Amino acid sequence: MIVFDLKCSGGHVFEAWFASSSAYEEQRARDIVSCPICGATDITKAPMAPNISTSRAEAPAASAVEVAPPQLQTFLENLRAKVESEFDYVGDRFAEEARKIHYGESDARPIYGEATGDESRELREEGVEVLPLPFTRKHDA
Repeated sequence: MIVFDLKCSGGHVFEAWFASSSAYEEQRARDIVSCPICGATDITKAPMAPNISTSRAEAPAASAVEVAPPQLQTFLENLRAKVESEFDYVGDRFAEEARKIHYGESDARPIYGEATGDESRELREEGVEVLPLPFTRKHDA
């Protein structure tokens, strides 16, 4: 796997993972690489700083909790609203429901819910397409 910093024609910089450099080039040529913020498909590689390992002690890492840029925050809020309004919430029965849909035992429909890492891995191994959502579930107060 390789990670690239990419930039869209709208000036948004984002990170994306690819199997190889040639996989990136092939996907970009087919216009299937798009900006997660604005959806633009006019994408180029952004300058990246190399990751150089040294034998000296590393400086402390930046805080793992960082505030998202406003555009990203807005994108995530809109994504969450779309999922919550258009998908069926199945809670902790996600793996079970995803399998039923995959094997034709239940009508196809978009669902979301919770699954453990092991459940998600097992679903992917069975050919069930699953994707973690980039937000946490809401908790009752």
